[in-house]
Amino acid sequence: MRFFAFHLMPWDRLPPDFAQQHASAWTWIPNALFDPAHGGTLYNRYLDELVLADRLGFDGVCVNEHHQNAYGLMPSPNLMGAILARQTRNVKIAVIGNALPLYNPPTRVAEEFAMIDVISGGRLIAGMVVGGGPEYFSFSMNPTFARSMFSEAFDLILRAWTEPGPFEHYGQHWKLRYVNPWPRPLQQPHPPIWIPGAGSKETIDFVAERRFGYMGIPYFHLDFFRRNFDMFRDACNRAGYTASPEQLGWLLPIYCAEADEQAWSEYEPHLRYFIDNLLKGLVVLPPGYTSARSVAAIGKALDKFMSAAKTRRELEQGGYVVVGSPATVRDRLADLIPQLGVGNLLGLFQMGTLPHELTCRNMTLFAEQVIPGLRNL
Repeated sequence: MRFFAFHLMPWDRLPPDFAQQHASAWTWIPNALFDPAHGGTLYNRYLDELVLADRLGFDGVCVNEHHQNAYGLMPSPNLMGAILARQTRNVKIAVIGNALPLYNPPTRVAEEFAMIDVISGGRLIAGMVVGGGPEYFSFSMNPTFARSMFSEAFDLILRAWTEPGPFEHYGQHWKLRYVNPWPRPLQQPHPPIWIPGAGSKETIDFVAERRFGYMGIPYFHLDFFRRNFDMFRDACNRAGYTASPEQLGWLLPIYCAEADEQAWSEYEPHLRYFIDNLLKGLVVLPPGYTSARSVAAIGKALDKFMSAAKTRRELEQGGYVVVGSPATVRDRLADLIPQLGVGNLLGLFQMGTLPHELTCRNMTLFAEQVIPGLRNL
């Protein structure tokens, strides 16, 4: 097993009546609610938490990209990746990922990822995503081109990393006379590639055929993950090989304290802020963004989305979170990880308004008392 510390870098100061006064924490949330001075404090605090993961012996840290929202303050995760490349020594730096259709031209991704890989000494994991549904509203982009733009950009980036330049690219969406990125990545033929997904058949087939890593997007019921990971293994079988657990990752909110009741009493208010406020408007599927079949499958899963769980019992039984003493967390994960068949656990150790001190203690308890018991699963 490999263990990663995933950070959303959320905004923690929405007003108490936000959920009643605003329809979404995305796209059209008033940016007057953002305080730049406090934002600077948050960014530095969150970076400190990811640097701590390196000192604690985590295998990697993860950042991601979202725009015009309070859920995650990283419109440019590559900036965070570049900082972490200098401030850490051992962890993999997983940028999960760059939303390829939003980059014009997408060779910017090839260049910036290569910079992080070179600066870090070859520790980048390159995440590439279609981009969330809200992003297509934020950028006023036609969502019917989402898949074709992603596919073309993805293939162009791989060519830029593996084919000597300069060469020409004339595709449906981009036409480039000179493709000749400097620098090139240190890892050859290119950095490991992870692609997250929320269950769309198109994404699963795309990743399986190319033998890259598939990371399950969180906040869904355990049954949703079982189905998606089984679909991925089936797609790999159709592609002529057996999927490795190293290709699969599970993103999960985790909180450890000295005792079970203490853990829940400390964590629940901050988790509830996240569910009630920051998840509002996250699941948006613009027309044409994905196939009707995938929309139907995701629509069914929304009945068991995290926001539907109203009690601790529902949150625990659905596998939306794992909370408790180190022994409880370790035993719960030792049961669930083999069920899902994943080789990468991506832990969300900070959620919503969870303060720095509790986040650091959570990470420390997990690293020192949970990871050793799960490492050899």
